[in-house]
Amino acid sequence: MSRINNPLDLYKFLPRSNCRQCGVPSCIAFAAAVIKGNKRLGHCPHLDEDIVSRLGENIEIKGISIEQQQAIMLEELKREIAFTDFSSAAKRLGAALSGGRLAVKCLGKPFYIDTGANVTSECHINMWIMLPLLNYVVHCAGKDLLGEWIPFRELRKGRFYFLYDQRCEKSLKQLADNHRELFEDILYLMGGRPAETSFDADLAVVLYPLPKVPVLICYSRPEEELDSRISILFDRSAEYNISIEALYFLVAGMATMFDKITARHG
Repeated sequence: MSRINNPLDLYKFLPRSNCRQCGVPSCIAFAAAVIKGNKRLGHCPHLDEDIVSRLGENIEIKGISIEQQQAIMLEELKREIAFTDFSSAAKRLGAALSGGRLAVKCLGKPFYIDTGANVTSECHINMWIMLPLLNYVVHCAGKDLLGEWIPFRELRKGRFYFLYDQRCEKSLKQLADNHRELFEDILYLMGGRPAETSFDADLAVVLYPLPKVPVLICYSRPEEELDSRISILFDRSAEYNISIEALYFLVAGMATMFDKITARHG
């Protein structure tokens, strides 16, 4: 047997019952925990000892890449989407039904999701956008906006995402510093609108990457000896309407998208 160093390869040997007796919410999450070294294969109560022994000799403990994390999330979301009632989901999502598909607006553009978790749109689709969309469909509680803007780190578990500052705020700040007018144009092109806030900023724009997950971007130009500043803020209700991991992917995906647009037109 070849070496097993990918959660999806290990998942094929698991019962796929999602019984949670191993202490994690799903079999795919258990496979990821085993590959990361956080769980032992024997923690699954449904595997025979000979299978545990045979597989255990071939499991290679290693870190999991972003791409593998995304693949794991996609497998879990596909399973949950299949059991989602689209009719009742549309109202809580602020979405619409179109030909049996959910029509969800992302940055002002419609994206269509079917029961097989397939996402279609006239816009380019990648994992950074698709995963937050599917996560939103499954996990959005339909919580109304609370009108309290807070940074990512103040959301539940937000402080554990150490790459957020680098991949999100610093990336957008660099774009705004180097291509100020184009950066502002992109925000409005993506459906942004001016925001009235108490924050001291030269530019304050609210975007709706998802109907019930608004994002407030505030940017201040450099002045004399002061460096420029950027803040990405979220309504406190966001933690009820999307998982923190999916929110990180969403903002990082926006930063990547803006960077590509700037590279083409800057």
